[in-house]
Formats: sequence, structure tokens, C-alpha cells
Amino acid sequence: MNERVRRIESLLDKADAAATELVAEVLGLYGEGLARVMALVGEEAAARLGADELVSPLLLLHDLHPLDTRTRVEQALAGAADLLSVEGELVRLRFRPTGCRSSAAGAASALRDAVREAAPEIERVEIETEVADAALIPVESLTVRPASRAPVP
Repeated sequence: MNERVRRIESLLDKADAAATELVAEVLGLYGEGLARVMALVGEEAAARLGADELVSPLLLLHDLHPLDTRTRVEQALAGAADLLSVEGELVRLRFRPTGCRSSAAGAASALRDAVREAAPEIERVEIETEVADAALIPVESLTVRPASRAPVP
């Protein structure tokens, strides 16, 4: 789907004014049709349409998605981070990484991707990293000590 959108945007960049106007009119017509469909179906069908990987972006494009931005972001996070706020085009998260820094950076990147996929209208994702207090290991315990050997009889 994203590849198709990029291709359409690329073609529109090269199109003349009449072609751009034609696309806008067709898009408006499809939007009105989708609005009528969403008005006719019940909540259950609307939820299924909103969850469909092809239909969901079309509903978002026409501001017809049955779920608001906050709900879609919460579902995308699935408990992997705390949603602190949704303010316009900005989402703020709190993330408690586990493991090393590189895995934490990868997890934060995955969180950003998940938010943007669930809510393409979001422009920025700010992640507050909460570092757990780790118990320090005394340096002395890191040295290797030879095992004491009992005398061989």
C-alpha cells in the first residue's frame, strides 16, 4: 500500500494542473462513497473495515476511520510503551528498555514505526526512555580467581 501511495505521489508531482484536478475530483467522489458506506454499516462491520490493511488507510485518508488516533496508537503499542499524550501531530511515549543500548535503540525505532503505521497523520514521535535502576556489580567480583586446589595425595 505504501509503495502505491508513493507511486501516485510521484506521478502527481509530474502531472499538469488538469490531471491533478481530475485526481482530486475522483478522490472526493470516492471519499463521499466511503462516507455513505460507513454510515450504512453497523459498528461491527465498521470495526472490521477499520482493521483491514487495505481499507484502513483509505478510511484514514478521508477521515472516516472508526477509531480515533489515540486508540489506534494504544493498540499499536500493545503495552510495549506507555502512551503519555497525543497532541495534534505529536505522540509522546515512555519506554522502559531492557537489554543493551543497541537493542533499546532498535526497539524505540520499532515503536516509532508502529505508531506511524497505525496513525499516519502523526508527524513526530517523542520517546522518553526510562532507565531502570540496575544493580552495580562490584569491580572486584569481575576478576578471575584461580580455584584453590586440594593437595593431590
